[in-house]
Amino acid sequence: MNDQVERWIAVLSLAIPVAAFLWEFIVVGRKRLGYRVQMDTLAADATQSQHAEVLRGMERDGHRLKDPSFVLLRIENAGSTPIEAGDYLAPADDDHGITVTFPGRQVAAMVVTELSQRELAGFFLRVDETGQTVATSGFRFDNNDGAGVIRLPKATLPRGAEYKVLVVLERWPDDRGTGAFPAPEFVGAVGSNSRWHDPVMRFLRLKLARTESHVFASRPAWYGIWVLTAAVIAQAVLVFVPNGLRPPLDCVAGELKLSGSTAFAPAVRAAAEDMVERCEGSGLSIPLADDDFQGSTDGITELEHAGEQSGISVHEGLGDHLAFSDGEAEDNHTALIAHPVGVLVFAVVVNVDTQVAKLDSEKLRGIFSGEIKNWSEVGKGNLPVRVINREAQSGTRAALVDKVLGKQPNQFTETDCAAFRGDKKTYGRCEVGDTDTMLRMVREIPGAIGYSEAGAVGDTDADTLAKIHIGDAPATVDGVEDRSYPFWQTEFAYTYGIPPAGSVAAAFLTFLTQQAGRDSVREHGHGLCSDMRDPGECSPEWPVPTALPS
Repeated sequence: MNDQVERWIAVLSLAIPVAAFLWEFIVVGRKRLGYRVQMDTLAADATQSQHAEVLRGMERDGHRLKDPSFVLLRIENAGSTPIEAGDYLAPADDDHGITVTFPGRQVAAMVVTELSQRELAGFFLRVDETGQTVATSGFRFDNNDGAGVIRLPKATLPRGAEYKVLVVLERWPDDRGTGAFPAPEFVGAVGSNSRWHDPVMRFLRLKLARTESHVFASRPAWYGIWVLTAAVIAQAVLVFVPNGLRPPLDCVAGELKLSGSTAFAPAVRAAAEDMVERCEGSGLSIPLADDDFQGSTDGITELEHAGEQSGISVHEGLGDHLAFSDGEAEDNHTALIAHPVGVLVFAVVVNVDTQVAKLDSEKLRGIFSGEIKNWSEVGKGNLPVRVINREAQSGTRAALVDKVLGKQPNQFTETDCAAFRGDKKTYGRCEVGDTDTMLRMVREIPGAIGYSEAGAVGDTDADTLAKIHIGDAPATVDGVEDRSYPFWQTEFAYTYGIPPAGSVAAAFLTFLTQQAGRDSVREHGHGLCSDMRDPGECSPEWPVPTALPS
């Protein structure tokens, strides 16, 4: 492309986002009434809920609801200015501003389940002359012509305000169908009913007379976004680097020392090699010796020693060392700062001749404590159990104790695991120092059981090793998110003090958690803290079950 084309692309890349911003936030975004259907499900589909029978057995007016279903609606002010009662484009004498129709269903009940501000309650409930709390006239429902209709009041919604309404419905009595119901139909819009109150909204009144809210952007803004995307892609092609790699934001000169967790080492090594390749010519060096990763505790100790020997104060920070730990470091390391990186998923592994596919936590505790000494005790073949443990300073072992066993496993019976190779009759326990040795011993020893990070066991190991389920849950990040899988730990990167801006330690942390290094973490079967529901603590929230009254 010639220079003139490049200039036009640059102009479009600037003009389109400015125009989109003005349209979204100055014009359309001034008044925006938004909605979302957060749930629309049949009670018959709630088979996994502990309240399934209660839900399916709900009654109204003395009869059981026919094909009961539940819809959770969220109404929100998605604009940049408050929505007043007079902004709803509905006749002034109407007490409601939004209607929602449910074709093929009739409404049995509805209730407001959540208000972003307590002051919104007055639009839905009032106290009558007898002192009873009743619904306002703007918050009601009726059923006719084969459809249930709910009406929502002209609530004053400050910027960002929202409320949620749970609607209980049933199939019309004369409807013999069994299929899914049509989606709810929303009618509601905002504008300005005054000539001078808001000139912009007055001008756009006809356009907004029948709008449903946009979850992200309006249609004109989407057109602008697609054009802008094409412009950005074209511009990227013009400056595409010869080696096909997009360099990181922080290529700095210096040598970085990495140490710590053997379980997280493969992901860290891959990210380090990627960063060095992308930063070729910048003077960045990350040596990766075979003995750099000797375990979480050793890495923490080495980092602390390096900081003390450097003569650098904690406030200045050591900028050329990082240590990775499976979980928070034990003991008191006041000079070290923990940086959550990812969720490390571990797996219990067994030799395939055990024929074990899953074990619950109770049986695992029995095996690692020595109470269970033969696989026949868990319903498998007559083969002695051989427990291959990691050494006491291992972060992987600490995670097993913390998340599954509840206490340290018993002392080893053999100092060298190789003693079990030719012996097929003796129960025993031994310890190894790293993940690779752990997997090799489990692979070679009949009846062996051990543990490692889940990503270390690949498809090529299927003939000799098996990752077992704990309970019914496989070793996956999804299992960690929904709390069905217990054997996991937060992976922390530790620094001595806060690494200085522009240091190799700070640059690598940024690369690993915010840039292309994230791909290395994911490719090795781990989750990223930034992808979790609670990135700050790197710990997903437990789902909270709720019940509906029958």
